[in-house]
Amino acid sequence: MKTFEELGVSEEIRRAIEEMGYEYPMPVQEEVIPYLLGNGNDVVALAQTGTGKTAAFGLPLIQKINLDECVPQALVLCPTRELCLQIAGDLTDYSKYISDLKILPVYGGSSIESQIRSLKKGVHIIVATPGRLIDLMERKVARLETIRDVVMDEADEMLNMGFTESINAILEKVPEDRNTLMFSATMSPEISRIAKTYLHNAKEITIGTKNEGSKNVNHIAYIVHAKDKYLALKRIVDYYPQIYGIIFCRTRIETQEIADKLIQDGYNADSLHGELSQAQRDLVMQKFRQRHLQLLVATDVAARGLDVNDLTHVINYALPDDTESYTHRSGRTGRAGKTGISIAIINMREKGKMREIERIINKKFTIGTLPAGKEICEQQLIKVIDDIEKVKVNEEDIEAFLPSIYRKFEWLSKEDLIKRVVSMEFNRFLEYYRNAPEIEQPKASEKEKADKPRKDRGSDKEKTARKAEKGYARLFLNMGKTDGFYANQIIELINRNTKKERIQIGRIDLMQNFSFFEVAEQQADIVIKALNKVTLKGKRIIVEIAGENNGKSDKSGKKRDSKASKEKKETPAKEKKASKKEKPSREERGYTSARGPKHKDDWKQFFIHDNDSSNPGFDDAGMGKKKKKK
Repeated sequence: MKTFEELGVSEEIRRAIEEMGYEYPMPVQEEVIPYLLGNGNDVVALAQTGTGKTAAFGLPLIQKINLDECVPQALVLCPTRELCLQIAGDLTDYSKYISDLKILPVYGGSSIESQIRSLKKGVHIIVATPGRLIDLMERKVARLETIRDVVMDEADEMLNMGFTESINAILEKVPEDRNTLMFSATMSPEISRIAKTYLHNAKEITIGTKNEGSKNVNHIAYIVHAKDKYLALKRIVDYYPQIYGIIFCRTRIETQEIADKLIQDGYNADSLHGELSQAQRDLVMQKFRQRHLQLLVATDVAARGLDVNDLTHVINYALPDDTESYTHRSGRTGRAGKTGISIAIINMREKGKMREIERIINKKFTIGTLPAGKEICEQQLIKVIDDIEKVKVNEEDIEAFLPSIYRKFEWLSKEDLIKRVVSMEFNRFLEYYRNAPEIEQPKASEKEKADKPRKDRGSDKEKTARKAEKGYARLFLNMGKTDGFYANQIIELINRNTKKERIQIGRIDLMQNFSFFEVAEQQADIVIKALNKVTLKGKRIIVEIAGENNGKSDKSGKKRDSKASKEKKETPAKEKKASKKEKPSREERGYTSARGPKHKDDWKQFFIHDNDSSNPGFDDAGMGKKKKKK
């Protein structure tokens, strides 16, 4: 194993990092530091968060600064203000023994005037979020002509957040003969494009495997029914009394709801999402970093770039829509050689998404069994005893009070006193779990599913012939996979065009050229009227009650012409007119409107009913609008 001295790190920097506890370089530092200390060496480094990235690029940046020139010489771009502040703080710590080095964090949400003043006085290293830096460049105060080194930290996150145009604009203003380093947890096509455009003969350094999750993280999945997710979350949190973690939710509404429930139930939790002001976010993060909070409930956007040491758990209350986001979530625990746990609470319909994540992170989930009430009480009891053992007694200050305390408790035996002290903390869990019902966990293993008839995972023919769940109407939509239409797009289409209604959506079945979806029976007319007015991608949307002929297709997925329609095509125009007159009226055929028969019992010939109400691809938390990726 090499030392920092062998990597070429200067004595002043080594002294500072040794005081911080750095003894030997981590793999990413060993790879990047010597390369970045040279000139004309561009790097694309694929590494997870918590692998020592900041020191890997920070130490060479500091060492290459010419202190005689008080102009911007190095630029670090990062996705969020939290990460911006953290990187600036780390660089300041590394340069403790280098006097006169000026490092400036530049980010939105704070006074731009103070940042302008600092830039005018002169700085050596700028650490910035793209949006604020563009603002300062437009005001002609942030000049990048003297930049010699550019680092893009968490580049994939910046692109996911829609900063592509800003990054392009910034890199165009930086001299071409610069050193450029891109750090990313995953190698996406967009990362490759930017690397080819702005980096010259870049060396690709991969720590671990591309897109792979951290080796120090154990991945556990608890499979429950969607209605039991919150109860399952409580059991998991209660089973780990010393938990210090982040709970990820899919939407801002869900984030706030879960945080509010946890607070009401006595948990030390708070929320972090986009609707909070910058001051509120700062306060929440300060409490969480100082461990005044045990649980932070957050959206992916709010938690991007969030770097907190010693997280024990990451809990996925909902799996992310973008499977690569799971890598970022789980990478926030198990850092710097420590072991972490990433937990996913999923329903049966999310198993496919779980398998996709397993493929990307190159690791298998352990399917967990939710702890029983007795096991939880045992863990909580051990925690109470540990806390009592660890209490520091201030002998001098308490001594004066002890005689009266002893008199107060003299009627109690040692055993009684212990029981009472322990019960003060323990009773809450004992009472809750004494009568708490056990949560049912579906047990459909891969083998069991394979042995079952392919009813739920079935062929297009089976999906076409499916029946609606009781209380739901099954609708036909003339858009399918070939139109780029999937479950998310169907939900978004419904929500966007029925803003005044909260539509209850059931099963969605996707075919190549058309789809079926279920909505609550009483809302079917609303959905049909709303969607039939829509034109999308130049194609008029057609939605109607699913009948016997809807969705009949050949193997290619193309809609077949029925015998009647073929005959219709072959019938001359005159015969068509005659047949039209002879055709019975809608009233004679039992219809009261364009949407079905007038007699309740007549529905049977148009619909087939099924008891399976589950919805593939999302749970009840996924009914809100999804944000479009920028």
